[in-house]
Amino acid sequence: MDFRTIVDIPKGKIEIEPCEDMLFVGSCFADNLGHKFQENQFHAVVNPFGVMYNPVSVRHTIEKVGEAITPFPKTVVITLGTNHVYILKETGEIVDNCRKRPQRLFEEKVLSVDECADALSETIELLNQGGEAFSLILTVSPIRYRKYGYHGSQLSKATLLLAADEVCRRYPHQVDYFPAYEIVNDELRDYRFYADDMLHPSSQAVEYIWERFVETYFSDSAKAFLQDWAPLKAALQHRPFHPDSQEYKDFMNKTMLKVGELSKKYPNFALQKQYL
Repeated sequence: MDFRTIVDIPKGKIEIEPCEDMLFVGSCFADNLGHKFQENQFHAVVNPFGVMYNPVSVRHTIEKVGEAITPFPKTVVITLGTNHVYILKETGEIVDNCRKRPQRLFEEKVLSVDECADALSETIELLNQGGEAFSLILTVSPIRYRKYGYHGSQLSKATLLLAADEVCRRYPHQVDYFPAYEIVNDELRDYRFYADDMLHPSSQAVEYIWERFVETYFSDSAKAFLQDWAPLKAALQHRPFHPDSQEYKDFMNKTMLKVGELSKKYPNFALQKQYL
């Protein structure tokens, strides 16, 4: 007997190579996923201008990144959190962060499916202006928004799901959809897969989504790299009781020799500072 329904994910149209340059923009779930890539030695830039929840704020981030980073990362992952935006009454502009200013200065608005899809299309056109071929993976955050009410949160997610589907149709060769929202709500529909607030996915759930993401988008070479990197990652994360002992120094010397061998095997691999 099978006691859960598995989300069927076809092989992605996008292939991610070992230690590739990547950009993650969006809700705090983009942080969760992006940090998994950083832990595994991918050159991942994660929400460089802070967490962005709605499609317009995501577009604002892409505009800023285009001015700050050259060349642009080959693969972009966008995680949409909500279709609710805040408009500064004085200017009529959608703000990315209210910066703790009084609520009376802002007007809350709910973006339609078309408005969300158009903002995402504008983002893709900005990326196309960079002149380099790129791929975009769209996801919808599985995190519910209690402040909207749970029905309101579902309406918001439904709007984002429809907008993501529309953008995938507009850009079939550049954009792919990864069902993080569906995995949490259809496969992991149990509160043991949530953090203490019962809203955010637990570290176990994030790990499972990461594994499904790897299955969907990683090339054979990237999967082989993860297998080669895993024992070195465990060794580098080891915290000894006696760090000054000769035994530990010998252990680290052997580990760093293996790191050097990995660098020869994968030219883009460079040990990141958290492991140095």
